[in-house]
Amino acid sequence: MNELTNTRNNLMIDPSMNVWGWEIPVYLFLGGFVAGMMIISGYFLFKGRNKETNCSCFYLPLISFVLLSAGMFTLFLDLEHKLYFWRLYTTFKIASPMSWGAWILILIYPILFVNILLRPPGFLLKKIQRLNSISEKMNAHPYLVKNIGVISMLAGAVLGIYTGVLLSSLGARPLWNTSILWVLFLVSGLSSAAAFVHMIAKDVYERELLAKADNGFLTLEIFVIILMITGLLTSSEAHIQAAELILSGPFAASFWVFVVTVGIIIPLFIQLLAVNHKIKHTPIAPIMVIAGGLILRFVIVSAGQYSHWSHEFFK
Repeated sequence: MNELTNTRNNLMIDPSMNVWGWEIPVYLFLGGFVAGMMIISGYFLFKGRNKETNCSCFYLPLISFVLLSAGMFTLFLDLEHKLYFWRLYTTFKIASPMSWGAWILILIYPILFVNILLRPPGFLLKKIQRLNSISEKMNAHPYLVKNIGVISMLAGAVLGIYTGVLLSSLGARPLWNTSILWVLFLVSGLSSAAAFVHMIAKDVYERELLAKADNGFLTLEIFVIILMITGLLTSSEAHIQAAELILSGPFAASFWVFVVTVGIIIPLFIQLLAVNHKIKHTPIAPIMVIAGGLILRFVIVSAGQYSHWSHEFFK
C-alpha cells in the first residue's frame, strides 16, 4: 500500500507541463479526418461508383489535399527550429514515429493527386487541358480505378493509425501509453469523415449510406473509449491516475460533455432517427460529430501532457 501511495505522489499533475498548443491537436484531427475521407473515397472507387456523376469520390481527394496541407502547416508552426524541417527527409529511422510520419505524409500527396486525376476540377482543366484525356483513359479501365481505390483505402488507414501511434509511442505520458489509442483515433477520423461526407454529399444514396456508417463508427467509438479507460484503470497506478484526469479530474467536463455527449451520443440518436425516416437528415448531427472529434484530440493531447512521471521515482 505504501508503495502505491508513493507511486501516486510521484505521478505529477502539473499545468506547467502543457507545452503543446493548439497546433498538434489540430494536426492530429486533420490527419485523421483526411484518413477517413481517403478510406471512404477509396471504397466508392472500389465499388465502381466513379460511374456516377455525383459521386463524392471525385471531390473528396481535392478537399483532402487542402486539409492535409493545412494540417502539415499547423505541424510546421509547432516546430521550434522551422528552418531545419527538411532534415526529416534526409534520413529514415525505423524506430522513430516522427520519421515514419514525415514520409507517410509525403507519400499521401501523390496518391491524392492520382485520385484527383480521375475527374480534375474545372480550374485545373482550364490551365492543363491534357488532364481531360488522362482522366478519360483512367476511367476507361475499371480495374485500374478499383486498384486506385484499394491503395487509397490502405494509405488512409496507415495515415489514421499513425496519428494514434505518434502519441502512444511516448511511454513517459501514461494517458497516451496505451495500445488502443490508434484504434480510437482511426475510428474517430472515420466517424468525422463519414459525418462530413453525409453532410455535403450530392447523391441521396451516399448520404443515407454514410449516415448509417457513421452510426456504426460512433457506436464502435463508444466501445473503444470504454476499452481504453478499462485498460488504463486495470494497469499501473500511473495509468489509473492518468485515466482519472478525464474521468473525474480537470478534463472530465470537456470529455463527458463535449466528446461523449455532444460528439457521440446526441448525434448518434439524431442520425438513428434520420436513417429510420423518423426525422429529416440534418447537418446539426454531422457538425456535432466533427466538433466532438476535434475536441477529443484537444482533451487527449492536453490531459496526456498533464500526466507524467517525476524523475525522483526512477532514482
